[in-house]
Amino acid sequence: MTTRFRTRAFLICFIPFAILLAASFWMIQRFVQVSVREGLRASLRENQAALANMHAKGDLQNSRFLKVAGENAALKAGIELLLSDPDSPAARRTVEDQLRELGQHMGFDFLLVSAPGGSPIAGVVRQNSQNAQSQLVPLNTALLDHAGSGLLMLGGRTFQVASVAIDQDDGNIGSLAVGEYFDFSELTTPAVLIHNGKVIASNIPHIPLRALTAALNDCGPQSECDLRLQNAGWISAPMQSWTGGYLLRSLENVDAATAPLQHRLHNLFLSLALICVSIVFLSSLLSARSIVEPIADVVSHLQKAARTGVLAGFEGPRSSILEIRELADIFNRAAVSVRASGENLQTAYLEFVGALASALDARDGYTSGHSWRVCHLSCAIASSLRLDPDDVERIRIGALLHDIGKIGIADSVLQKPGRLTEDEWTLVKQHPVIGRRILEGVQGFAPFLAAVELHHENWDGSGYPRGQWQEETPIDARIIHVSDAYDAMTTDRPYRPAMTHAQAISIIAENAGKQFDPRIVDVLLNMPLETLTLQSPPSEYPIEVEDPVMAVAG
Repeated sequence: MTTRFRTRAFLICFIPFAILLAASFWMIQRFVQVSVREGLRASLRENQAALANMHAKGDLQNSRFLKVAGENAALKAGIELLLSDPDSPAARRTVEDQLRELGQHMGFDFLLVSAPGGSPIAGVVRQNSQNAQSQLVPLNTALLDHAGSGLLMLGGRTFQVASVAIDQDDGNIGSLAVGEYFDFSELTTPAVLIHNGKVIASNIPHIPLRALTAALNDCGPQSECDLRLQNAGWISAPMQSWTGGYLLRSLENVDAATAPLQHRLHNLFLSLALICVSIVFLSSLLSARSIVEPIADVVSHLQKAARTGVLAGFEGPRSSILEIRELADIFNRAAVSVRASGENLQTAYLEFVGALASALDARDGYTSGHSWRVCHLSCAIASSLRLDPDDVERIRIGALLHDIGKIGIADSVLQKPGRLTEDEWTLVKQHPVIGRRILEGVQGFAPFLAAVELHHENWDGSGYPRGQWQEETPIDARIIHVSDAYDAMTTDRPYRPAMTHAQAISIIAENAGKQFDPRIVDVLLNMPLETLTLQSPPSEYPIEVEDPVMAVAG
């Protein structure tokens, strides 16, 4: 019976933890996949909009050229001569010479003249579509039955074509079609060209067109969709469509995009799992071995602890049975450990905050140590204002976390060397709200949400994200606002070199009462230079529970 009880206790301790660990890993993997998938969808939509804008500009340019070319008197004369004598080689050469001259001048790869009924009568095509300087040669019109606007397949090559009617004396004498070679190499994203549901061209290497057609079979012509391709997950979105059943779709390999991050997560969780499983395995064995005799006294003591809320040491009789004595000792050590764990929880929590700040600064060499320096200066200001030690500690943690929302901003925006566009600046201004959303779901971070969300609010109400003014904004955020501005101005950034201390102080002083709290600015102006110019953060953010203020400000 003792063996069965020990085994059951071991399984009760070990199996739930193993299930919880596996479920946590699966949930994090799913979260990463969903996040990357949404990012790829956004990227596809941006590519789609960019391509549509590019085609719109190209169509406008082509339409202007076609209007001019359609009024070319020499071309009209050649067309009329060819229509009156379709078998005349001289008339055909005349039209072809006119088309060649227009094509060489405007850089088109394909030009075709059609009769009023739409049947091709003469045309030229570039010999080598990869070389814009190659010659335009006569086109065998027997290969074509019709050429209007849209896409045209000719000799294994694809052309994007636009056309215009040619009129003479209020009567139509035909039409002119011009086109450029549709080159997949110009596309920066994987894409396929579909004609009537069948993939006819692709820039995705090592994947047959037949496999692409089968994978895209269930995708709607104008909708985004998920698909499986060569045992990998992809997403696809329409980019451009043309008459005649032609459709251009972009694709992104979700598995390839998430693979590096998943590989890191896998290694991390594997290491943690081995450590945790080993610890739980040993703990379960020890716990199971210790439960070998009735533990009524211990249960009674636990019931008393549940009523009082205090887990005191077990003062039961010293039994002659070794197991009972061990159980009492273990219980007493557990009571001590619970109290110690409560004390150590704050240390672990602060170490986690330091790790978050380090992870944020590691994204960009230009801002390395920024969170630490802002933390240092904010604590120095708070101490100079004679705030309570608890307030200084709260400001310290808030300063370390103030830019955590930038984790949600793309590197291409944060590290852009030039001036940000209006849309990019709008995106950057979301980082305080993003930071609050990241932290507000974590128990214990509530005291720091105001510092994270409101450290860009201005004294005169012109800041963001809420437009608060003066003391509507908590003191934590107002102090961090000044410290953040000073460090940003005195450190190198991709778009400008660092300012001198005098320049930064001058700018901050000019904006006292506008952007910054005047009282905090006064404190900053009277601080020693060595306090303001501390540049090198330690290898890890210092965490000293006994004296948290001196850990950063001393």
